[in-house]
Amino acid sequence: MDFLSSMGLFIGSLLSNTLASLSGGGAGLIQFPLLIFLGLPFAIALATHKVASVALGLGAALKHVRAGTLDWTLTIYVILAGMAGVIAGANLILFIPGRVAEALLGVLILGLGIYSLTKSSLGQDTQPRHRDLAGMVIGGIGLAAIGVLNGSLTAGTGLFVTLFLIRWFGFDYKQAVALTLVSVGLFWNGIGAVTMYVAGAEIYWPWIPVLLAGSLLGGYLGAHLATQKSNRLIKRCFEVLTFLIGFKLLLGM
Repeated sequence: MDFLSSMGLFIGSLLSNTLASLSGGGAGLIQFPLLIFLGLPFAIALATHKVASVALGLGAALKHVRAGTLDWTLTIYVILAGMAGVIAGANLILFIPGRVAEALLGVLILGLGIYSLTKSSLGQDTQPRHRDLAGMVIGGIGLAAIGVLNGSLTAGTGLFVTLFLIRWFGFDYKQAVALTLVSVGLFWNGIGAVTMYVAGAEIYWPWIPVLLAGSLLGGYLGAHLATQKSNRLIKRCFEVLTFLIGFKLLLGM
């Protein structure tokens, strides 16, 4: 890769991961199509993106740990709840054509954006609920189902987790984004990347250092902005990303 291509890859990775870290998901909106545009086949681009996305979670984790915004008990719960789903999804995607699944996911993500847009008070204040045993079990099942999507598709599933944590458990946007970025960005994506590699997916290692640098820096920068800005702004960023990703997946661009 020449210098200009490397800079384009870094800037694309930095931008996409900053937005994802601020909004709670969606790094694949720019980063994954960019890998394909630069010449990687779909399956190799997907596996390469999954590996690079781990640095997004690491960058966000560094900032949120320093800021003290993480509840580690709930973080471990979300990680464990989604693990089985992520592993299943990462194996399934190697055998199932993804176009129809991506279109359906696009419709669902558009639905998330519309739902958030019509609920002006959603995620603006913490309203703890469903923290009893039954609520945690049902929540775990929901997170496992989202984990299947996370393991098998390219973009947007972190947004599902963000909104699920707000709607089911009563987190505000800041809390939900922090929890999503560490649990999904670092651990779910890491588990998915390892599973795909073990299952035979090829990773294009020469581009990994540039992608890791952009993802790590973008994850930290986005998490910094998330701790400084209001829930209202984070909500608006979340909604913009859901519409962009939803249309992209639906139209297959």
